[in-house]
Amino acid sequence: MNRMRALFVLAVLVLAPAPNASAQLLAAKDGPIVYGHHHLVVTDVAEHKKFWVDTLGGVAVTIGTQNREIVKFPNALLFMNPGKPTGGSRGTTVNHIGFSVPNLRQTVDKLKAGGYKMVTAAEAPSTVKVQDDIGLTSGGDVSGIAYVIGPDDVKVEIVEIKKQTAPIVSHHVHFFSQKPEEVQAWYVKVFGSKPRAAATNGIIGSDLPGIGLSVSNSPMPVAGTRGRVIDHIGFEVKGLEAFVKKLEALGIKLDRPYTPVPALGISIAFITDPWGTYIELTEGLDKVS
Repeated sequence: MNRMRALFVLAVLVLAPAPNASAQLLAAKDGPIVYGHHHLVVTDVAEHKKFWVDTLGGVAVTIGTQNREIVKFPNALLFMNPGKPTGGSRGTTVNHIGFSVPNLRQTVDKLKAGGYKMVTAAEAPSTVKVQDDIGLTSGGDVSGIAYVIGPDDVKVEIVEIKKQTAPIVSHHVHFFSQKPEEVQAWYVKVFGSKPRAAATNGIIGSDLPGIGLSVSNSPMPVAGTRGRVIDHIGFEVKGLEAFVKKLEALGIKLDRPYTPVPALGISIAFITDPWGTYIELTEGLDKVS
């Protein structure tokens, strides 16, 4: 309970608006529910900023009365709470988060020059041929994939979409589960994501405006996210209070009930999916600026 209160206080501090800082979600206009943010527990904020901003190209913005920094990517914000994570993202329900870039070779070279460990050969699907830390793919928009391990053992996938004009865009959240079809069905039912057919590499999933929710089969049991480097994920919901009542009607337990924060013009709630992914629900996050 104390930890939940602490997370709530940190969320309030982070989301408190400050002038001259924009953190708007580009896809928020495209649906009643969109993906909102990744929320990390990090040992060293400066080290993570070097990875997410200086190397990958996210934009650091300062918000809140405490002048806290978050990192802005198109269609997903990245929050960092200082602390000691209990482990990396691998081995949890949220194995990694993914971004897309127009030039993967350039991005991989920059990551390697920064001293970050490329793990494409070990982490890519067995159907993908890997050359010089890049997995070669064909068909569809994605022409290559790569995997890197960032600070606190956070796993990140970078995919190449050559026609993309932005230097980097949030692309997907990737769940691992021993029951991938059930995970896919739950997110479709609860959040209204659009299911997609299984890919040739066996990955299934669904999509929300601006980001994909991918699911892979895990041969081993996976842990929940709370306390790990990717502590929780977040969805922005229009009409959150009514949505929370819908969740309760579905028998979904609230870890934190619907909580308005009038001074900030936002509201929040927390739930955990059946496999242990901790989820924050927000309304108004898209207007924080």
